[in-house]
Amino acid sequence: MGHALFLHTLIRDAGGLALQHFNSRPAGFALKGPQDPVTEADLAVEQFIRSRVAAAFPDDGFLGEESGASGGENVWVVDPIDGTDNFARGIPHFCVSIAYVVNGQTRLGAIFNPCTSELYLAEKGRGATKNGLRLAVSENPPACSAVELGWSSRVSRSAYTAALHRLLDAGANVRRHGSGALGLAWVAEGRTDGYAELHMNSWDALAGLLMVREAGGVTTEGADSGERLFKGGPSLPQTCFWHRS
Repeated sequence: MGHALFLHTLIRDAGGLALQHFNSRPAGFALKGPQDPVTEADLAVEQFIRSRVAAAFPDDGFLGEESGASGGENVWVVDPIDGTDNFARGIPHFCVSIAYVVNGQTRLGAIFNPCTSELYLAEKGRGATKNGLRLAVSENPPACSAVELGWSSRVSRSAYTAALHRLLDAGANVRRHGSGALGLAWVAEGRTDGYAELHMNSWDALAGLLMVREAGGVTTEGADSGERLFKGGPSLPQTCFWHRS
């Protein structure tokens, strides 16, 4: 089985597991840090993905939000549940996000919201789709733009307040939904016109950034190689817009 087909099957299965946990989740959750919850589902879904990757491609590396990195020239970059706060609160806006990085370039990306059965896929040089339909970014003028502003506790409140003011001054309709990966997928789909965040880790961003590019948009430089890939860290260090190139 090739990597693309494997990814399609893997993310659907992982999403099914996440949905089982969502439908049977207990009340309450733990925090890794400020506004950064972790649930048993995060750990279970990541371990499920990691085991499947190790069995199918034992020479590949793995970088997961919860379990960290293992070596390999080609790397699977995984966020088992992006939007964990939504998940923990019973809000059906979260996803599984997986990217496959080859020699420092993201070659495959997949984002799946199991609550809505929306599966976003991208392959470098071959476009992006949602449930088999080709994606294209919007062509709305700036005065009509809807931009999602993500949030990270790693960046000061004053920096985000300044970013919010810049977006509003530019005429953007600013919103926040709580999943950076789905926020990028929505830009690729044309549901929103841009996504801005002052700090993103590679597991949050890589699949979605590839989708935006393959849907005709432009992005800032990603974090899919070297130290920035394996340590996460700032992949989007400034306010950024995604739009048709």
